[in-house]
Amino acid sequence: MTRYPSATISFRVYEDSVNEVGLAKATLPDIAYKAVTITGSGMMGDIEVPLIGMLENMELGLDFLGHTDPGTFPMLMEPRKHLIELRVAEEYWDVEDAEVGLWGIKHVLVARPKLLKPGGLIPATAADSSGTFTVYAYKAYRDGKELWDLDKRNMRCVINGKDWMADVRKALGYN
Repeated sequence: MTRYPSATISFRVYEDSVNEVGLAKATLPDIAYKAVTITGSGMMGDIEVPLIGMLENMELGLDFLGHTDPGTFPMLMEPRKHLIELRVAEEYWDVEDAEVGLWGIKHVLVARPKLLKPGGLIPATAADSSGTFTVYAYKAYRDGKELWDLDKRNMRCVINGKDWMADVRKALGYN
């Protein structure tokens, strides 16, 4: 059965798994590996080598439709670690059966606020409040199956069930 994602139907944002953060638009973190440049004799110039499991800084962006609800913007302003969940209903297209269906997607992020903008005030328009969060850990699931688990503080880089940092932790005596 071949299924292709077609669209995000809707999503909700939660803080600490229970507090619904309200209406938002999210920009998920880029996942970029740190890289080193290797050069020397016997090579034609430089070669950039991405390092296994070593990640650049990750950021989550949230745009809000308001900044005065105590359960949203002010709560996320607190300079502490937040567990942010994005729960997504995504429609897929089943090519073989020519049918559509839904699967649940969940993005779980451990993050701290880096930049919060209350935005502007313009009559007869929605607020344009936004926040940028530094992400320490990022997990993603589809239909309950873990897709990745990236945890910079605990040296975990698990993708499709393979722990790419296990040998590094073992070499350092962490296991």
